[in-house]
This record gives sequence, C-alpha cells and structure tokens, in this order.
Amino acid sequence: MAFNTRYGYAAPDQAAGPEGGANALAAQPRRPDELPRLARDTTPENPWPVSVVSQKYHDAVKRWPGSWVEGQIVEINMRRASSGYITLRDNFEDISISVMGFRNFVAMASNFHQGDRVVIHGKPDIWVKATRLSFVADDIRRIGAGDLKAQIDELRKKLKGEGLFDQENKVELPEFPKCIGLICAPQARAEGDVITNVNLRWPAVNFKVVHAHVQGVQCPSDVIAAIQKLDADPEVDVIIVARGGGSFEDLIGFSDEGVVRATAACETPIVSAVGHEDDWTLIDLAADLRASTPTDAAKKVVPDVREQWQLIANARAQMSIRVHARVDNEIRVIEGYASRPSLTHPQTMLEPHQRFLDESVQRMQLGLTRLVDDASLTVEKLHASLSALSPQSTLDRGYAVVQAADGHVLDDAAAVSPATCSP
Repeated sequence: MAFNTRYGYAAPDQAAGPEGGANALAAQPRRPDELPRLARDTTPENPWPVSVVSQKYHDAVKRWPGSWVEGQIVEINMRRASSGYITLRDNFEDISISVMGFRNFVAMASNFHQGDRVVIHGKPDIWVKATRLSFVADDIRRIGAGDLKAQIDELRKKLKGEGLFDQENKVELPEFPKCIGLICAPQARAEGDVITNVNLRWPAVNFKVVHAHVQGVQCPSDVIAAIQKLDADPEVDVIIVARGGGSFEDLIGFSDEGVVRATAACETPIVSAVGHEDDWTLIDLAADLRASTPTDAAKKVVPDVREQWQLIANARAQMSIRVHARVDNEIRVIEGYASRPSLTHPQTMLEPHQRFLDESVQRMQLGLTRLVDDASLTVEKLHASLSALSPQSTLDRGYAVVQAADGHVLDDAAAVSPATCSP
C-alpha cells in the first residue's frame, strides 16, 4: 500500500491479487474535482477524506482574527528555547485552553510561573496532522497573582500557624511493614507502580487498596473517607496516597483543607505521592513523608530485600570475624598461661614459700635457743644468789642455831656449858 500524502489514506498496491484489487478499488483516491465542494454536498457514498476535513478546518480557523485572552496559568513548560506550552484556566469557570508559542514568546514567558494571572495575545490554529485546535501566542503580560494560588497560600499559612505541618508531629514509618494501605484512582497507573515496585523490593507485604476520585469535586471527600477508613484498620502499618502527574488544576483536590486536616490527624504513618517531583500540594506538608512519585513512595515505605540480605550477610561475616578473633585471642592467652613456669613446673611456685618457712623455722630455733640460754643463765644466777643467802648454806659452813630446852635461842656461848647442851 502506498500512502497518499494529499488525502491521508492508502492507495492499493499494484501487485494486489484479484480479491485485494477489488477491495482496493473502492479505496482508490479520488481526484479533487471528484470530491464534494461543500460539506452539505457530502454523502455516505461520496464523503470527504479526513485530510480534507482537517484542511478545511485549518483554512476556516486561519481566517479568525487574533485576540487577547485572560486567565490563570495552571501549567507552564518553557524548557525549550524554540517552543513553549501553557495551560490557561478561566478565572471563574472550570474551562482551560492550550497555548503554544515559539522563540519570541518563550523569551517573554520564561519568567512566568504556575498560578500567575495573565493576558495573552494570539491566534487560533489547527494542527492538521491531529486536527487539534491550539492558541498560538505572540505576547504575554502579567496582571497579578492567581486567585487560586493565593487562596492555597493563605490556607497554607493558616494551617502552618495551627502546627499541622510541625516536624515534631511527624510519625516515623515502620521499618518492615506487613500491610500497606493504598489510596488511588481505580485502574490507575499509580496503583500498578506502587504494588509492582513494593513486591519487587519486599514481597512479604500485603495491600489494602481503597479507590477514590483523585481529581474533581469528589476528590476531597473520597480521599478523606479513604484515609479515615485505612487509619481505623489495625492491620494497616502505613498509608500511601498516590496519584500520577497532572496540572496544577488537576491536583488542587489534594490542597483541600479537609484533606490536609485528615492527613495531619491520621495516627497511622502516611506518605503522600501526588504528582511528579516538581508538583507540590498541601497534603505533602501534612504527611509524615513526601515522595516525589508513586514509584518513589514504594521505595521509601519498604526496604530492599536484596539490600537486607546483603546487610545480614555482612553482619554475619563481621560476627564470624570477631568471634574467631576473640577465640584466637583467648587461645593465645591460654597458651601463654600454659607456657608459664608456674604451670610447667608448679613446684617452683612453692620454693619461695618453702625458703621463707625454712628461714622462719631457723630464726625461731635460734630465737628460742637464745631465750632458753638466757633463761637458764638467769636461773643459774638466781640459784647461786639463793644458795649464797640460804641459812642451810651457812649451816653447811659450820654455823648453828642453838636453842635452850625452853626453845629460847642462845646467842651467847658463855651462857651455856657443854653439860647443858643436848644433842
């Protein structure tokens, strides 16, 4: 098949078979003069090709005049110098328009931010390949900060003043959760990202998923109810509020005061994973932990089983090294004790004491001998003195004590005669 660049459909192959040729004949491109000139002239048998419709839309829109448009920037991308994109939201209605611009416009819009109120000048245009309407801008001017952004900023200051964002109120996440509560949209990619990445890192965990609107007017009430439901479940160890990326307007529900208060009041540790890394909502400030994406939340709420096994292996290796080192050290100490002379020749331990005892006995014998000798000498001296002073000694030398018959001691020899003395 050959593609017809003029009308955007395929022409039949020249080598097509009989059946293919018959079918292809109906799809044969028609000459421009064979096509209806006006839309009211088209019929089921003679329609306009898509390329013709798209081109006619383009030609019609091209005749529209340029205009100034007022609104609030809810999304802006000016990263490329050659082209940039803005999503402009009506100040009062829930209506947005896509704005694009080229190099000069990018230079003017590079200092604008999400939430700014602006007026933009440009012209509508149809991109023929997708038949997509866009507003091609050539000028942009600031007219003040966006009302919505200002309201959120005021709410942030109010809740911060009440202490809802204080670090001391944050609850630490469990290191090894057994059950994770997940709040997300039904069939959302965020749900698959969280569950897949958690199971890859920590397969032992279970999930309790609560689906809720994550955009629009039902978003705040659904998220509040989901948080309260999971917080009341004693099996849930940690809660993740997950949503993929979106514009400032899409994520506005997560800056709702009720959502922020429910998050701050939640006793179960709660992780916010709303939008991408550059997106910030008030739930991020009230949550116990903020993750840049749902995938990042999965990595933060559970450990990596491979890392845990590696930590265990390292710890066991360290324990083994320390135990072996301690045993080796004790063996060296024991060997040192065993090689001491006190154990190889234990009698040497007694030799100093034996010498002390021998010397003591010797000293005691000498001392006692001296005492006995001194005592004997003293006794001899006293005996000699007593002997010398003893009356018997005097009598032994020839002296006597004479008594008369009446028992009176005679002290004068003249007073007696031999005849008067009796033996």
